Amino acid sequence: MVKIGEKVLDFELKAFHNEKEKIVKLSALKGKWIVLLFYPADFTFICPTELEEAAMHYEEFRKLGAEILSISTDTVFVHKAWHDHSPAIKKIKYPMLADPTGKVCREFGTYIEDEGLSLRGTFIIDPDGILKAMDIHDNSIGRSTKEILRKLQAAKFVRENKGLVCPVSWEPGKKVLKPGLDLVGKI
Repeated sequence: MVKIGEKVLDFELKAFHNEKEKIVKLSALKGKWIVLLFYPADFTFICPTELEEAAMHYEEFRKLGAEILSISTDTVFVHKAWHDHSPAIKKIKYPMLADPTGKVCREFGTYIEDEGLSLRGTFIIDPDGILKAMDIHDNSIGRSTKEILRKLQAAKFVRENKGLVCPVSWEPGKKVLKPGLDLVGKI
């Protein structure tokens, strides 16, 4: 399983994106921030609320140089059927990756062997392919896209401002820390 601070292994999966099937290779996105949103399955209850909220903030992620990739163990055909029948899923502009064998889910530690489904997992990968943040939790608990966006902003800030760190609940424009010193002015 991939760990914080490690390079993420390359993978290639089929995806439903912009009304068609395509192949998405993680290494082809090198140079961008990547936000992976693992979710249990299409045609469920919490998943469309999360994926729709991510779709509503997609342009904010893109302005930060990030690409969102959602991943479940469904096939691209199921992704298409869900897209065709759900008003919430029709809003998605980012690739919906299909991992029917669970190989990528296993690599990220989200695969539920007894069910063939993924746990809810969020992973933020930097432009060099290094895992910077991860959050895996029970499938009955939905995520907050605003918190994912905040974590991405913090990871990006720290990368661009060597020697500075972001304190609790940091948001852009708030004070940061320089280890060994007190709070540093707003940056």
